[in-house]
Amino acid sequence: MITNTEPLSMAETLKYTEGEKDSEEEVKKFIKKFVKIKSEKAEELRKKLEALDLIKIKPENIANLIDLLPENQENLNKIFSDVSLDEDESKKILQTIEEFK
Repeated sequence: MITNTEPLSMAETLKYTEGEKDSEEEVKKFIKKFVKIKSEKAEELRKKLEALDLIKIKPENIANLIDLLPENQENLNKIFSDVSLDEDESKKILQTIEEFK
């Protein structure tokens, strides 16, 4: 049953696929191919990005930031294609992400 519709990163979804079923194991294997950080670190990164208190960052942007872990301004702009970040905002986001690599 769906109880919440908050966007999650792939790393964060792994904790919800813990089970004995074969189908869940297949999903976990698939997700692990693309995940760059562990679930615990993803949750910590989410908290730090939310703590930046930047109005332009939406929950779905945070999920994308965790999944893609952009390394530079160009990659960051691909995630924020609908808004434009100023240099200070971009720097804060990239510095926060750098702590988790």
